[in-house]
Amino acid sequence: MSINIIPASQRHFTDMGWLQTYWLFSFSNYYDPANIRHGKLRVFNDDIVKPGTGFPTHPHEEMEIVTIVLKGEISHKDSMGNGGVIRAGEVQRMSAGTGLTHSEYNEADQDLHFYQVWILPDQAGLIPSYEQKEFAEADFRNVLFPLASGQGKDRAVSFHTDATIYRSQLEAGRQLAHDTSGDRKLFIYLTAGTLRVNGHTLSARDQARLDGVASLALAAEQDADFILIDVPAD
Repeated sequence: MSINIIPASQRHFTDMGWLQTYWLFSFSNYYDPANIRHGKLRVFNDDIVKPGTGFPTHPHEEMEIVTIVLKGEISHKDSMGNGGVIRAGEVQRMSAGTGLTHSEYNEADQDLHFYQVWILPDQAGLIPSYEQKEFAEADFRNVLFPLASGQGKDRAVSFHTDATIYRSQLEAGRQLAHDTSGDRKLFIYLTAGTLRVNGHTLSARDQARLDGVASLALAAEQDADFILIDVPAD
């Protein structure tokens, strides 16, 4: 049973001019053999994209990809024939499966801020698929609200892993609990505020990685906006 608090200052930062990005796990040209994944959570990128720029068409395969837009909007096109805009408050899921290509651009006049999460699927060879849903801030208030899940959670976009991505906006002085079987891995990324996690304090952009913890106690010391990801250990 362990909890590892990683302060914001220890995230890997890359500034490409058009893109400011924090890679919380090994990604692209950042490679740390001790920081590949946390259970089936493989990627968590915190991206800010400048107006009129973006990611040209590129491939993916054998991955569940979830995009959470915090500010601005993404224009998306893919090889499955999907095309449209993902706005703040919306969540997109792509199951890459046997392979797909897509592009992501910020065609708006303000910065785009989003999280992209990659989770390893429970099975290989899936047919690529797509889903997108809109949520309101009230959905997250003082609860752990499932944005994306392979556990049959109501209202969440679905994916193909026994895992769930939650979001919460927890008001100062409020508390939440999350219980697991104790053989899972948990990951928390704090967008804003101050949050106590099993007695440990997280500040904005800090992360917590927990292993073998059956009971999670969350308490907001200041209004706290955060992501919680519950994944299989392997």
